Amino acid sequence: MNAALVIIPTYNERENLGPITSAVLKGEPRVDVLVVDDNSPDGTGALADELAKTEPRLRVLHREKKEGLGRAYLHAFRWALEHDYQYVIEMDADFSHDPRYLPGLLDAAQSGADLVLGSRYVEGGGTVNWGVMRQIISKGGSLYARSSLGVRVRDLTGGFKCFNRRVLEGLNLDEVVSTGYGFQIELTYRALKKGYSVKEVPIVFEDRRVGQSKMSRKIFVEAMTMVWKLRFTV
Repeated sequence: MNAALVIIPTYNERENLGPITSAVLKGEPRVDVLVVDDNSPDGTGALADELAKTEPRLRVLHREKKEGLGRAYLHAFRWALEHDYQYVIEMDADFSHDPRYLPGLLDAAQSGADLVLGSRYVEGGGTVNWGVMRQIISKGGSLYARSSLGVRVRDLTGGFKCFNRRVLEGLNLDEVVSTGYGFQIELTYRALKKGYSVKEVPIVFEDRRVGQSKMSRKIFVEAMTMVWKLRFTV
């Protein structure tokens, strides 16, 4: 059984790819990295292949087209299970999820938590370089989802998390319907409904260094609408 796999989905992240994969692999010796590229027109996938030729802990999974964050993660989850990883970590490519927090997430998982969330909204967590409106949207969205679903997890919308493989095996991944922002809410909610333990550890989320955010108003609205579907169907 392999220790842990960090999944990094990419779409037009060529500028970030080398630095983020290097930082992850140097900072946490217990992990391998899987880059999941959705046929980026900027050549991110080709660069990932080049990096993998000289780094044995780096793998690359190519997808034919962009289908949303959720589809990329589900594809990668199945790959991780097939390749016998015990822990599976979600992480952004743009340094908004700082690699220095990886040891803490993995330690918490190895100490028994089924799902560990890197949380902006517990003591010690926070955000950097966010405008007032973005803070309102993020905190409001998380509060709305938490209240609507009746759960105590404070950061339901975060995407920096570590799964024990038993969670991914216990969930029916074919039933997951979200593709964008709501994917993170749905996975955590399904895990809670199945009775898995969820632990939040503090992180400071910093806005991306280069490139443009994939977030849009449409994605956010879809996620908030999806919350009620989850409440009555899961």
